[in-house]
Amino acid sequence: MSVDFTSDFFMTIDGQLIDSGRHIDVINPATENVIARVPDSSLEQLNEAVAAARRAFPSWAQTTLTDRQGLVRLISEKLLENLEPFAQLLTREQGKTLDYARWEIGGSAAWFAEFAKMAPSETIIEDTPEHLVKIRHVPIGVAGAIVPWNFPVLMAVWKLAPALIAGNTVVLKPSPFTPLTTLKLGELISQILPPGVLNVVSGGDELGPWISAHPDIDKVAFTGSTATGRRVMESASRNLKRLTLELGGNDAAIVLPDVDIEDTAQKLFWGAFSNSGQFCVAIKRLFIHETIYDQLSQAIVKYARTVKVGDGTATDSQLGPIQNLSQFERLKNLLTDIHENGQKILLGGEVPEGQGYFFPLTIIDNPPDDSRIVAEEQFGPILPLLKYRTIDEAVERANASAHGLGGSVWGKDVHQAEAIASRLQAGKVWVNEIHVVTPYTPFGGHKQSGLGVENGSDGLHEYTNAQTLSIRR
Repeated sequence: MSVDFTSDFFMTIDGQLIDSGRHIDVINPATENVIARVPDSSLEQLNEAVAAARRAFPSWAQTTLTDRQGLVRLISEKLLENLEPFAQLLTREQGKTLDYARWEIGGSAAWFAEFAKMAPSETIIEDTPEHLVKIRHVPIGVAGAIVPWNFPVLMAVWKLAPALIAGNTVVLKPSPFTPLTTLKLGELISQILPPGVLNVVSGGDELGPWISAHPDIDKVAFTGSTATGRRVMESASRNLKRLTLELGGNDAAIVLPDVDIEDTAQKLFWGAFSNSGQFCVAIKRLFIHETIYDQLSQAIVKYARTVKVGDGTATDSQLGPIQNLSQFERLKNLLTDIHENGQKILLGGEVPEGQGYFFPLTIIDNPPDDSRIVAEEQFGPILPLLKYRTIDEAVERANASAHGLGGSVWGKDVHQAEAIASRLQAGKVWVNEIHVVTPYTPFGGHKQSGLGVENGSDGLHEYTNAQTLSIRR
């Protein structure tokens, strides 16, 4: 089983590779060159994909769990066998460095492998000679998966692996900015799973709303902005679709005065700037105690000056470009606001001329909490450093957001740091580390950062309905 990475790109519908009468150009963000054209699905083609998934569902749901696990494990193995061409393609369409692309493809294979060890739970509530009551978890039906452009393969696998293990069939939609690796993933998986179990459709702005409103799709799993998540929720309400929404974040990090300055500076830098800041749980607001503010801010700036931003295919690049023009323009608009409001810039602040969506690593010195760079999710390499005096103040300011996705606390006194972390209103909170996620740990947001969770047994059960079975013996 292999995929031809030199061939054209097609959708996968009912086990067949399908083109469309219209197409979308895919841009390499490092060069601004068109590197491929992909199908732009029509509504009729989406209907065909959903119908194929609906036809395949009864048989797939009745396939033994052991057989489903075996097939998902095989997907993991075949993805690993094709790791390098997938990574090369991912860097070309997304912009991230090759090492980071390899990490994403390898991590995606690991997610498939670990979910292949999981199973929906069955709980016995009562077991007497007269009466048996148990709770089963049964598949929902056809799941629609809508994935973003920052981690296009991994975020797809976070949805595919649990959906398939639970016995659902899937219609998967990649971002129009990064459809290439996902289309090739669909091509690979179509060689392993029965026709119709996984269908991959690519398209523009119309396709997502068609999926979230489709009457024959039973669940939608969406990763993206809070604004779009609200629209998904609204359209899904028409037939009470089950929902998993992983939405925006404005993640706060609180640094206590006892940290090791140099060591922590590097960890905080990568916590904020990994994937060029295009990371839902990147540090977006960095709160530093006033007694170490100057030292730590200088150490972060010093380290940032050593990091090379460039084309992800270059061996010396450590960070790549912004993925797409619309996000690039949004970041430039934020930078204009910073300049117009006279906020102090410690690093960066001037976008270079030339080809590619390259944005400078930019660090802002203690802007006001109501400034756009603090109040909004930047989703790019601009980091505001914020000075605080007391722990209560830091926690209150960190929680003063409509979002609640992630957060972190940094300090040598682990008990104190844990106590502070427990007060943060966020779904994922780290102490003295960040971005540590596993297939076994639930990941999801509080407040307007989403509904439900991904990963772990809780994430697996998001693709099931609970069924209480009561038997009089």
